[in-house]
Amino acid sequence: MQAITIPTPGGPEALVLADVDAPEPRAGEVLVRVAAAGVNRADSMQRQGFYPPPPGESEVPGLEVSGVIEALGEGVEAWSVGDEVCALLAGGGYAELVRVPVGQLLPVPRGVSLADAAALPEVVCTVWSNVFLTANLQPGEVLLVHGGSSGIGTMAIQLAKAVRATVAVTAGSAEKLEACRSLGAEVLVNYREEDFVERVREATGGHGADVVLDNMGAKYLGRNVDVLAVNGRLVVIGMQGGRVGELDLGALLAKRGAVIATSLRARPAAEKAAIVAAVREHVWPLVEDGVVRPVVHSRHPLAAAADAHRELEESGHVGKILLTLG
Repeated sequence: MQAITIPTPGGPEALVLADVDAPEPRAGEVLVRVAAAGVNRADSMQRQGFYPPPPGESEVPGLEVSGVIEALGEGVEAWSVGDEVCALLAGGGYAELVRVPVGQLLPVPRGVSLADAAALPEVVCTVWSNVFLTANLQPGEVLLVHGGSSGIGTMAIQLAKAVRATVAVTAGSAEKLEACRSLGAEVLVNYREEDFVERVREATGGHGADVVLDNMGAKYLGRNVDVLAVNGRLVVIGMQGGRVGELDLGALLAKRGAVIATSLRARPAAEKAAIVAAVREHVWPLVEDGVVRPVVHSRHPLAAAADAHRELEESGHVGKILLTLG
């Protein structure tokens, strides 16, 4: 089969389309012929040599796909050859074929095209596991999402609004903030021009944010604690602003706050399966009812994966960037 390989880590040009051995499904897995794959920041980090796949997983990048089941591994009974699915992966998505543990499979939601379904698994599982299962966002609370126009951000806005939370976002342009507003965000902060702590406090009558979903890490750590409401929860899911920061424990104690750092890719299969099952139960009905939708910015053929990574790193997109096959 053809797949994107990374012979030498580097810039987008390090992504090379090559012929590689096709995978075989193991017990409890299916083989999926890929229709589309989502492009994520983690893929960019892997390409640069900073985020290798977990031991035993494919060296091919790609953490989410949609496609059609082509073969079943031993013991698989709940799925059939020909089923249209999307899937959460630990790697291997930038390829014509990928093997997937059955616990990480989801049916393509009614009303979503097969290709666009690739925009769902990683972002939905990330948002649901962090904002709802971990931080326990409740109706009436305030969620602050950094990078509101990203794939994760656009999904977080929609899901938070679906549970009647108030959503604040940061983004770097008026156009991106308008896209966030159209999805339901109410407090819009241009981080290039405004201080998000002041704006969120002002907009919430001094209350602050009950939950902060942060992709920046060290750069925002102090101000994220400042913006927390009493009993607030800061969930760090990325380190675009650095790995090491200073934490004022006194400020955190005064707010009875929590700082939580999580990742999804390296979790044990059982944990991923539990998250996927929760997503199917709680989020898929919202997608099928049109309350939540995938936001797709652009589509590139697999052979143009380098162009997709350049677009991702230029940060002008709103929502997801996809690679398409066939």
